[in-house]
Amino acid sequence: MAIFKTLIQGSLVGKFYISFPDSISSRFMQPIIPEDERSKEPLDTERIIYHPDMIKANDWVINEYEAPYREVCIFVPCAKRKPYHESPSHKKFDRIIFGILKPEDVHIVTFGTCGIAPRELDTQYPFMNYTFMMGKCNVTKIKRDFIKIESERIAAYLEKTRNNYRHRIAYCIGDFRTAMEKALEMVDVKVDIVPREATIQKMIQPDKSFIYNSLSSREYLQDLSDAITDAFGLPEREVGLKEDLSVDDSDWYVL
Repeated sequence: MAIFKTLIQGSLVGKFYISFPDSISSRFMQPIIPEDERSKEPLDTERIIYHPDMIKANDWVINEYEAPYREVCIFVPCAKRKPYHESPSHKKFDRIIFGILKPEDVHIVTFGTCGIAPRELDTQYPFMNYTFMMGKCNVTKIKRDFIKIESERIAAYLEKTRNNYRHRIAYCIGDFRTAMEKALEMVDVKVDIVPREATIQKMIQPDKSFIYNSLSSREYLQDLSDAITDAFGLPEREVGLKEDLSVDDSDWYVL
């Protein structure tokens, strides 16, 4: 599957990058925003999408960051626990993804409240430091502005990485899914969005403040698995998940 040359972002030295695996590359990188240049504005309010450092970090990702070349990019939502890759939900996603594909074929990109955060950057400020969860926001203007801002960021990233990936899969529900769908109206880059609409309708919990249930649910994870095997022409696999592990109260979408 390793058709593309893997260009892994590592430590920035002028215009050159030293190659490191995603899991360790961020340890060797210079900060996106040096400490003495960081805003004193708090990162725990509903104004997180307007925070100057979140804007600056996302501008850096879009304009300066060099994405790797991989077989597939998989977009997953941000989580309450930081860094994202250590959160219970992302560990579940990883078990599905890397149970099927080789790590060198996959690029994980987190999106949502954080904007756009490639996995190798998820220990960087401010992606590691904010605490406000957009999934819990009920302010209409904030939610509307989030969808607009995030869809534009996603579209810009998709355009920037048009030639970096053979396949793209987005695993998302709620406002994050809306932002992804709107981004696809702005750019002609194919992204397979899962879970399937039929699965979402089956999983709806009308008595919850967030009605769409958890992306850690077995039914949703099955759709993620199927999207991956379909993209690579592989046999489908049945997702097994113990019921007591299917819901995490540490992630924003379980309310």
